[in-house]
Amino acid sequence: MENSIPKNTNFIHSLVSKKSFWLIFCTIAFVFPLYRAINRNLPEPLPKYYKAPAFSMTTEDGLNLKESDMRGKVYLASFFFSNCPTTCPKNLKQIQKIQKRVKGLGDRVALLSFSVDPENDTPKELFKVARKWKANPYVWKFLTGDLEHIKSVLVNGYKVPIGDKKFSKSIYDIAHSEKLVLVDQNGYIRGYYKMEKNDINRLMIDLGLLANNAFTSKDS
Repeated sequence: MENSIPKNTNFIHSLVSKKSFWLIFCTIAFVFPLYRAINRNLPEPLPKYYKAPAFSMTTEDGLNLKESDMRGKVYLASFFFSNCPTTCPKNLKQIQKIQKRVKGLGDRVALLSFSVDPENDTPKELFKVARKWKANPYVWKFLTGDLEHIKSVLVNGYKVPIGDKKFSKSIYDIAHSEKLVLVDQNGYIRGYYKMEKNDINRLMIDLGLLANNAFTSKDS
């Protein structure tokens, strides 16, 4: 008894053997992704909250860094002190992860960690902190300076709180913001983010769009 070939198999074989089929197939395969890319909606531009404050600080390398030096870069401002007994180590670990995630953006992004305890956080001490957290000196800078200047920059500029030292028998603490502040290439604050997974993921999207000028056409 002869084996019969199903009709649908013959039809498929006949179809794929035609040049017109492959022409239509390739056209659809090329045009559909292109159509989706052209019609993809970008997120709305991020709000502009405030102009980032002018500052003049000393880095862990003993160099002077001004806010104007950040023009052309998207940067994240964070706040800590080296003897922090509570949240700072956890937050610095998160920033270390962010440093790895922004690696592909090169010199378009910077991370600035401001000490709220300049009395103890000298450049020498901050250098130790930087090495401990494997900070890339071209990306992640640790800043210290005059206490009153730091308070003004944080409270009046970045609009984040800072408290006074509170001593106990064995440790002291300084209340300060645990949020990350996102600043664009033109020195405008564009967002505040908690040190939580969902917020950091949102931050990475916003940072990437800013760094790649995705908002340029919509944002003045």
